Amino acid sequence: MAGTVTGVTVPKHSLSKLQSLNGLFAIYKKEGPTSADVLNSLKEALLKEAGVKNPNPRKRKKQALKMGHGGTLDSAASGVLVVGIGNGTKMLSTMLAGSKKYMAVGELGKATDTLDATGNVVHEKLYDHITREAFEEKLKQFTGDVMQVPPLYSALKKDGKRLSVLLKQGHEVEAKPARPVTVYNLSLQDFTPPLFTLDVECGGGFYIRSLVDDLGKALSSCAHVRKLIRTKQGQFTLDAHTLREEHWTLQHIVQSMQPCSGSEVTKEDGTRPNLLVKVNAQVKGDKNGEDEKGPL
Repeated sequence: MAGTVTGVTVPKHSLSKLQSLNGLFAIYKKEGPTSADVLNSLKEALLKEAGVKNPNPRKRKKQALKMGHGGTLDSAASGVLVVGIGNGTKMLSTMLAGSKKYMAVGELGKATDTLDATGNVVHEKLYDHITREAFEEKLKQFTGDVMQVPPLYSALKKDGKRLSVLLKQGHEVEAKPARPVTVYNLSLQDFTPPLFTLDVECGGGFYIRSLVDDLGKALSSCAHVRKLIRTKQGQFTLDAHTLREEHWTLQHIVQSMQPCSGSEVTKEDGTRPNLLVKVNAQVKGDKNGEDEKGPL
């Protein structure tokens, strides 16, 4: 699929075509790797397709491809990861601050040091007194504009170092002060104690792990996140927009790209995909975002 940009033909599968892309698209992040690792795997796949031998996606100086993601997912989480390419990286701040949706499975009766299933159990409490009605009533306290204390295990920093790294190194870390966050919608989808499933729509800077931990305490028990899936970020949804790893190709990105400032591309069949590109873009630097225990 060759493209024509204002009368200039961009060669198929060339590095120059890849570098000309400017916009946003979404990929699927699986459980396990960090968001930064997933982004680097994407960059490596695209650079190899473009003919770059032995690409080093982690290299920050004189990069062949400018790319970043718009909001960290914890390594144990999965779902929508919005990616900016070229000038699209300048739009990522909007993704960070904008609305996001999650499906979270929590477990009552056990609290962990990381507030999710990757951590060590630090407390156990009874939960058989909790009814579905009581649970749903408590959810009202966590909807709207609320104050939230971020988890200790997070990508927030102290003296330039992530809190999660300091904790793993054995340093004592004080909790960050509560900060204002917004929950647009919060509903209980399933209640089968000790497990429960929440559907959450929230603004930027909100931690699902803190929500579940706070809910457990509010119900005179404790809880942690067992499973977390980001189902939507901005206009990108899990079912309709995310590219799975087997579709991390130039062709699929061109077809799914959302526009950024630049020149339109016309495909061979005369149609115009939903993206804008700029020929011979000068791309420098990188914006990988935080790589572990981000705002979830």
